[in-house]
Amino acid sequence: MRAFLRLLLFLVICIGLVFIACFVSRTGWFNGLFQPSLTATNNTEVKIEEIVPADGLHPVVADYTEKLIEEAGAIGISILITDGYRTPEEQDRLYQKGRDQNGRIVTNAKGGQSYHNFGLAIDFALLDEDGEPLWDIAYDGNKNGEPDWFEVAELAKELGFEWGGDWANFTDYPHLQMTFGYSIEELQHAQIEFEESELP
Repeated sequence: MRAFLRLLLFLVICIGLVFIACFVSRTGWFNGLFQPSLTATNNTEVKIEEIVPADGLHPVVADYTEKLIEEAGAIGISILITDGYRTPEEQDRLYQKGRDQNGRIVTNAKGGQSYHNFGLAIDFALLDEDGEPLWDIAYDGNKNGEPDWFEVAELAKELGFEWGGDWANFTDYPHLQMTFGYSIEELQHAQIEFEESELP
């Protein structure tokens, strides 16, 4: 009888271990114990000298962008980053759209007036089932009854991004930015100081 109970206990333990292994494999819970998680950028200190001059997306913003893509994918939403760092010249060309160029106005920021120009902003779009980008804010590709666009925006805000969809004066649904507490004026001033320091 004791031998039977030992065998039964052994089988229960084995089944339990198999169940735990399956759970860990499917959820990635074990990895989370040893991999440092990204903290919200509200708690991330970035010196302005680490931002200016910019020649690409800031590394912290790039890391959180990848995290956003992963988290969106985990709930069945595929997104495409359509824009990141822009030069002031590229910003000026974008500013002209809807003004002296055909199309609608897409930005109120001239060159040097956008967080894109300092590598602190991205734009995103959704990807449909065929992998084609779309900007339909009502699209529900993961069929959970919630617009995918707003689900992505909430994930982004949880990661520390500011969302242009929350702006009252100029709603910009594709836009996400991390300012690290710096205003555009402060960044512009730092850019001027840097350029002056580079003069012979």
